[in-house]
Amino acid sequence: MYINAASAISPQLSFRQASFLQDWRLLTGHRAACVEPAYADIIEPKLIRRMSRIIRMGVATAMDTLQQAGCTNPDAIITGTAYGCLEDTGIFLKRMVENQEEMLTPTAFIQSTHNTVGAQVALLLKCHSYNNTFVQRSHSFESSLLDADMFLKENPGAKILVGAADELTDYSYTILERFGLFRSHPAGEGACYFVVGSEPDAGAFARVNGVRTLFRPTPGKLEDALAALLAENGLFAGEIDLVLSGNLPGAAAARQYEVIENQLLASVPKIYFKLLCGEYPTATSFGTWLGATILKSQAIPAGLCDAPPTLMRHFLVYLADTAGYHSLTLLTKC
Repeated sequence: MYINAASAISPQLSFRQASFLQDWRLLTGHRAACVEPAYADIIEPKLIRRMSRIIRMGVATAMDTLQQAGCTNPDAIITGTAYGCLEDTGIFLKRMVENQEEMLTPTAFIQSTHNTVGAQVALLLKCHSYNNTFVQRSHSFESSLLDADMFLKENPGAKILVGAADELTDYSYTILERFGLFRSHPAGEGACYFVVGSEPDAGAFARVNGVRTLFRPTPGKLEDALAALLAENGLFAGEIDLVLSGNLPGAAAARQYEVIENQLLASVPKIYFKLLCGEYPTATSFGTWLGATILKSQAIPAGLCDAPPTLMRHFLVYLADTAGYHSLTLLTKC
């Protein structure tokens, strides 16, 4: 499965940047909001007022990606999100309390559902093709990639718009902070979309050679999953040139991933992408965008990696979170 176009809105200057992440910065503080573009250049102004932040971010990255790929109507739209449209959910619940559950306007409820971003993209494109949204916490984006891969196997010539989006609000930050979610990373948010196909276009970014997801794996299962993923592609651990890690050494979840990062891949250069995008369930979509962009440009922004690899052929996007969600995504240069 080839990534033929990609777009990201994140706390970095990542959207429509000719020289990507040239001015990247390490996130500081407790939370990081996205650097949002001028939406009027992408979305019709009269529609912007009716969209919440996450819908604007999702629609903007989706439209930008389709424009890059020269695709006006994708054969499928697949989205991953863990929290959905939190801003609209908060508005709906607040009005429910204030109005004592009477005289509620339906708009906030309609826009609070998890499939709103994918549905809004389809409405704007007048796309009546397959449209699905995966809500599986930290595996939401990976599930979207797996679904896209299965769709392409059944429809080899298809062009699929696949991505993920999650937002941070005052309500969600306050609640999630109480559960200790942001002890290791600042709270973050973002939206990323990709156009994927079974064949590479002239400007293809990278190839997704496989995805593995595990939940609270027993000892040995992580190593087996990585070995199987690499074996399917005729590779071994020593041929991984870079790990894009959603973890940090010394973080609360360290024991969950020390076998992968500190033993099997201890000598492989690493980029800890959550230092750039913050902590949110579908942050691996940003890690995938970052890895694919590096593979396409064959350049790593200065200072982003302590020991940049001399070869950039095979990248591993790896995540292990405190809830026990693990994922392995193998990216290969086109």
